[in-house]
Amino acid sequence: MDLKTTLPKTKPHTTGISAVKRRRLSQLGQEYLTGYMFILPALIYMLLLIGYPIVYNIVLSFQDVSAFNLAAGGQRPFIGLQNYKTVFADETMKSAIWNTFYYTVSCLVVQFSLGLMFALLFHQKFALAKPLRGFLVISWMMPVTVTALLFKYMLSPDVGIIDIFLKALGIINQPVGWIINQSTAIYGPIIANSWVGVPFNMLILTTGLAGIPDEVYESSSIDGASSFQKFLHITLPLLRPAMMAVLVLGFVYTFKVFDLIFVMTGGGPVNATEVFATFAYKLSFRFYYFGQGAAVANILFIILFCVALVYLRLINKEETM
Repeated sequence: MDLKTTLPKTKPHTTGISAVKRRRLSQLGQEYLTGYMFILPALIYMLLLIGYPIVYNIVLSFQDVSAFNLAAGGQRPFIGLQNYKTVFADETMKSAIWNTFYYTVSCLVVQFSLGLMFALLFHQKFALAKPLRGFLVISWMMPVTVTALLFKYMLSPDVGIIDIFLKALGIINQPVGWIINQSTAIYGPIIANSWVGVPFNMLILTTGLAGIPDEVYESSSIDGASSFQKFLHITLPLLRPAMMAVLVLGFVYTFKVFDLIFVMTGGGPVNATEVFATFAYKLSFRFYYFGQGAAVANILFIILFCVALVYLRLINKEETM
């Protein structure tokens, strides 16, 4: 008799394994559900207070919406890209484009250079390092409107302390008129914004410096590397993620400036300090061309969105290397 034919056929014992898998899947599903419930309020907030205004503003930019047609019956005719063509043909828009980029790049250069210098200084261990670093952060914690008013009076030609100081040193003979002169008006907001942004750059870069191991510097010292060589071949490469973060965040915060310019100069004199945000505000709430104001705001949004995409791509490259 064949032994194979007499033995009873048994099924593989899979009931226990499938039950364990089901329990694990059930637990995993509950964890996902719990996570979604936690992020649901934030998602609703983003959709209602951020997503809806952005979509509404995009739709508004393709419509002819002004005080004239709203008063005539509230009609909003679709006009396609006409608002964008109108704002790009405006000379004020050309000034706003140049002023925004010039202001942003100038502020980034000053903020990053001084921020890196202070970060390297306060990374050293000396007695007053922490108190002085905390003292510098005060300018970053102040409201922007207060800072704008402060520098507006400091740069005024009559009672401005900066002109008084420069005259006392013999550098100038008469007041410069920093924010009332068309050729120098842009430098007032640049100085004020740099005063605010330097501590932010310093804090981020100091955090990056703290993450560099001391052993790397000790090994390079044994190999005979100079201080400049350490900075060039160790500090800068290892500080690259923090530098990228501070430059991108600084670009976004500076590029969308409104309150500082609006309080200090209002975009003047003669559009010398007009930027995207102030121009969009004037079109919408001073001249009541809401469609054109929405178009300028969308241009600002698109530029910042592209910068964010470039930053995310660079971050992904850093993580995959």
